[in-house]
Amino acid sequence: MAQMIEFQRPDGATSQGYLAEAAAGAPALILIQEWWGLNDHIRSLAERFAAAGFTTLAPDLYRGRLASSADEASHLMTGLDFADATHQDLRGACQRLAAGGRKVGVLGFCMGGALTVAAAVHVPGLAAAVCFYGIPPAGLADPAQIKIPFQGHFASRDDWCTPAAAAALEKSMRAAGAQPELYHYQADHAFFNSARPEVFDAACAQLAWERSLDFLRRHLHP
Repeated sequence: MAQMIEFQRPDGATSQGYLAEAAAGAPALILIQEWWGLNDHIRSLAERFAAAGFTTLAPDLYRGRLASSADEASHLMTGLDFADATHQDLRGACQRLAAGGRKVGVLGFCMGGALTVAAAVHVPGLAAAVCFYGIPPAGLADPAQIKIPFQGHFASRDDWCTPAAAAALEKSMRAAGAQPELYHYQADHAFFNSARPEVFDAACAQLAWERSLDFLRRHLHP
């Protein structure tokens, strides 16, 4: 079953998100949108993760707005308060999913990957994080402060989350004593997005999917 729900933020306001339920007692996952918004691709991914055994909540960070072009997406992302999204929307989603004592992970793509790093640093109660080609501004979150299991997926042909940026993330985490599980793909940014045939790489996406599920099962199942 999948549907839009409301959940409470720590500040008492409410947010909406797309909730795809797995079996009772299943571990949970916060799924963070790309810069396009909570579109059909992200909803279908929530359902796919639920079918794989994770109750999944994708918060609607743009409050119902969607982008159909890169210019629109850039405008929406630029207008997003990343700190508010992290400390309020994502923390509220974690609290909603953690009810009943189940473990909660976080996974995001592009902009959502950057927010995954921020959530891994700032949101209490998360048990694992999976980041796809996104790194936040230094002022929002320092990856060296991540204390939970972390997996990252990065593309070799990426001019936004560049290979150099991915290398710097790894260096800072390892210098802090962390042991991130990082993978690099000969692919373009957004290679996982099957709704974008110009960048989608089926083989890389399948491998990243399998690695993500293995990681989440290792760290979120009892």
